[in-house]
Amino acid sequence: MMRVASFDIVFQEIPGEVTLALNLSGCPCHCKGCHSPHLWEDTGEELDEALLDGLVERYGTMITCVAFMGGDQAPGEVAHWAEYVKNCPSSIGHRPSSLKVAWYSGRPLTPETFNTQTSFDFPLSTFDYVKFGPYVEALGGLKSPTTNQRFYKRSGDEWQDMTAVFRRSAFEKN
Repeated sequence: MMRVASFDIVFQEIPGEVTLALNLSGCPCHCKGCHSPHLWEDTGEELDEALLDGLVERYGTMITCVAFMGGDQAPGEVAHWAEYVKNCPSSIGHRPSSLKVAWYSGRPLTPETFNTQTSFDFPLSTFDYVKFGPYVEALGGLKSPTTNQRFYKRSGDEWQDMTAVFRRSAFEKN
Protein backbone atom coordinates (compact mmCIF):
# COMPACT_ATOMS: atom_id res chain seq x y z
CA MET A 1 0.00 0.00 0.00
CA MET A 2 1.46 3.31 -1.11
CA ARG A 3 1.05 6.40 1.06
CA VAL A 4 1.12 10.10 0.22
CA ALA A 5 2.96 11.93 2.99
CA SER A 6 2.41 15.35 1.42
CA PHE A 7 1.73 17.06 -1.87
CA ASP A 8 2.60 20.39 -3.45
CA ILE A 9 1.97 22.34 -6.62
CA VAL A 10 5.43 23.01 -8.04
CA PHE A 11 6.89 24.70 -11.09
CA GLN A 12 10.50 23.48 -10.93
CA GLU A 13 10.37 19.68 -10.73
CA ILE A 14 9.22 19.18 -14.34
CA PRO A 15 10.39 21.99 -16.67
CA GLY A 16 7.53 23.66 -18.50
CA GLU A 17 4.83 21.94 -16.42
CA VAL A 18 2.66 22.96 -13.48
CA THR A 19 3.02 19.84 -11.41
CA LEU A 20 1.03 18.20 -8.67
CA ALA A 21 3.91 16.51 -6.82
CA LEU A 22 2.85 13.58 -4.65
CA ASN A 23 5.54 12.89 -2.04
CA LEU A 24 5.34 9.16 -1.39
CA SER A 25 6.50 7.80 1.94
CA GLY A 26 8.38 4.59 2.70
CA CYS A 27 11.47 5.36 0.64
CA PRO A 28 13.96 2.50 0.94
CA CYS A 29 16.90 4.47 -0.53
CA HIS A 30 17.85 6.50 2.58
CA CYS A 31 20.34 8.63 0.63
CA LYS A 32 22.86 10.46 2.79
CA GLY A 33 22.01 14.17 2.72
CA CYS A 34 18.44 13.52 1.54
CA HIS A 35 16.32 16.70 1.58
CA SER A 36 13.24 14.67 2.59
CA PRO A 37 14.28 12.12 5.23
CA HIS A 38 10.76 12.31 6.66
CA LEU A 39 9.70 10.30 3.59
CA TRP A 40 11.73 7.31 4.79
CA GLU A 41 8.95 6.45 7.26
CA ASP A 42 5.72 4.81 6.14
CA THR A 43 3.38 7.70 6.95
CA GLY A 44 0.59 9.64 5.34
CA GLU A 45 -2.70 8.93 3.68
CA GLU A 46 -3.23 5.79 1.61
CA LEU A 47 -3.08 6.52 -2.11
CA ASP A 48 -6.36 5.45 -3.63
CA GLU A 49 -8.72 6.60 -6.37
CA ALA A 50 -10.65 8.95 -4.08
CA LEU A 51 -7.49 10.75 -2.92
CA LEU A 52 -6.01 11.04 -6.40
CA ASP A 53 -9.29 12.09 -8.03
CA GLY A 54 -9.84 14.66 -5.28
CA LEU A 55 -6.43 16.23 -5.73
CA VAL A 56 -6.68 16.34 -9.51
CA GLU A 57 -10.19 17.78 -9.26
CA ARG A 58 -9.08 20.36 -6.68
CA TYR A 59 -6.44 21.81 -9.01
CA GLY A 60 -8.29 21.06 -12.27
CA THR A 61 -6.82 22.46 -15.44
CA MET A 62 -4.28 24.51 -13.47
CA ILE A 63 -2.03 21.42 -13.37
CA THR A 64 -0.48 19.84 -16.44
CA CYS A 65 1.44 16.99 -14.81
CA VAL A 66 1.25 14.61 -11.86
CA ALA A 67 4.64 13.59 -10.44
CA PHE A 68 5.17 10.64 -8.15
CA MET A 69 8.10 11.63 -5.95
CA GLY A 70 9.50 8.33 -4.70
CA GLY A 71 7.68 5.05 -4.64
CA ASP A 72 10.86 3.01 -4.95
CA GLN A 73 9.49 0.47 -2.49
CA ALA A 74 6.70 -0.41 -4.95
CA PRO A 75 7.45 0.68 -8.55
CA GLY A 76 4.61 -1.47 -9.87
CA GLU A 77 2.17 0.57 -7.80
CA VAL A 78 3.66 3.80 -9.15
CA ALA A 79 3.10 2.45 -12.68
CA HIS A 80 -0.49 1.52 -11.78
CA TRP A 81 -1.24 5.05 -10.54
CA ALA A 82 0.54 6.59 -13.53
CA GLU A 83 -1.73 4.60 -15.84
CA TYR A 84 -4.71 5.67 -13.76
CA VAL A 85 -3.76 9.35 -14.18
CA LYS A 86 -3.32 8.86 -17.93
CA ASN A 87 -6.87 7.54 -18.12
CA CYS A 88 -8.46 9.94 -15.61
CA PRO A 89 -12.06 10.75 -16.48
CA SER A 90 -12.92 14.07 -18.10
CA SER A 91 -15.31 14.77 -15.22
CA ILE A 92 -12.34 15.88 -13.10
CA GLY A 93 -11.13 18.56 -15.49
CA HIS A 94 -8.99 16.65 -17.97
CA ARG A 95 -9.51 14.58 -21.07
CA PRO A 96 -8.02 11.11 -20.84
CA SER A 97 -4.27 11.32 -21.46
CA SER A 98 -4.16 15.13 -21.24
CA LEU A 99 -2.23 15.06 -17.96
CA LYS A 100 1.43 14.20 -18.19
CA VAL A 101 2.96 11.82 -15.65
CA ALA A 102 6.41 11.85 -14.06
CA TRP A 103 8.31 9.61 -11.67
CA TYR A 104 11.26 10.65 -9.53
CA SER A 105 13.09 7.49 -8.50
CA GLY A 106 16.29 7.00 -6.54
CA ARG A 107 17.07 3.86 -8.53
CA PRO A 108 20.37 3.93 -10.47
CA LEU A 109 18.79 3.24 -13.86
CA THR A 110 18.33 4.76 -17.29
CA PRO A 111 15.33 4.30 -19.59
CA GLU A 112 17.43 1.90 -21.65
CA THR A 113 18.32 -0.29 -18.67
CA PHE A 114 14.95 -0.07 -16.93
CA ASN A 115 13.56 -3.48 -17.88
CA THR A 116 16.91 -5.18 -18.46
CA GLN A 117 18.22 -4.48 -14.95
CA THR A 118 14.93 -4.90 -13.12
CA SER A 119 12.20 -7.45 -12.83
CA PHE A 120 9.42 -4.91 -13.32
CA ASP A 121 6.56 -6.09 -15.46
CA PHE A 122 5.39 -2.72 -16.76
CA PRO A 123 6.62 -0.49 -19.57
CA LEU A 124 8.32 2.78 -18.73
CA SER A 125 6.32 4.28 -21.60
CA THR A 126 3.51 4.94 -19.11
CA PHE A 127 5.52 7.99 -18.06
CA ASP A 128 6.25 11.24 -19.89
CA TYR A 129 9.18 12.11 -17.62
CA VAL A 130 11.45 10.13 -15.31
CA LYS A 131 14.30 11.07 -13.02
CA PHE A 132 16.64 8.26 -12.05
CA GLY A 133 19.56 8.17 -9.66
CA PRO A 134 20.15 8.18 -5.93
CA TYR A 135 21.07 11.47 -4.34
CA VAL A 136 24.82 11.52 -3.73
CA GLU A 137 25.63 14.48 -1.51
CA ALA A 138 29.15 14.99 -2.96
CA LEU A 139 27.74 15.09 -6.51
CA GLY A 140 24.69 17.25 -5.81
CA GLY A 141 21.19 17.19 -7.22
CA LEU A 142 19.91 17.92 -10.71
CA LYS A 143 21.14 21.54 -10.66
CA SER A 144 24.75 20.45 -10.06
CA PRO A 145 27.01 19.93 -13.11
CA THR A 146 28.52 16.90 -11.35
CA THR A 147 25.23 15.15 -10.50
CA ASN A 148 24.81 11.45 -11.12
CA GLN A 149 21.03 11.91 -11.36
CA ARG A 150 19.43 12.08 -14.80
CA PHE A 151 16.14 13.60 -15.92
CA TYR A 152 14.55 12.21 -19.10
CA LYS A 153 11.65 13.32 -21.27
CA ARG A 154 9.85 10.83 -23.49
CA SER A 155 9.20 11.77 -27.09
CA GLY A 156 7.37 8.93 -28.81
CA ASP A 157 9.45 5.83 -28.14
CA GLU A 158 12.65 7.79 -27.49
CA TRP A 159 13.98 9.21 -24.24
CA GLN A 160 15.89 12.50 -24.26
CA ASP A 161 18.27 13.36 -21.41
CA MET A 162 17.10 16.79 -20.26
CA THR A 163 19.28 17.05 -17.14
CA ALA A 164 21.10 20.15 -18.39
CA VAL A 165 17.81 22.10 -18.35
CA PHE A 166 18.04 22.24 -14.55
CA ARG A 167 21.34 24.12 -14.70
CA ARG A 168 20.09 26.94 -16.93
CA SER A 169 19.29 30.31 -15.45
CA ALA A 170 15.62 31.11 -15.13
CA PHE A 171 16.33 34.10 -17.43
CA GLU A 172 17.91 32.10 -20.25
CA LYS A 173 15.87 31.29 -23.32
CA ASN A 174 15.66 27.65 -24.39
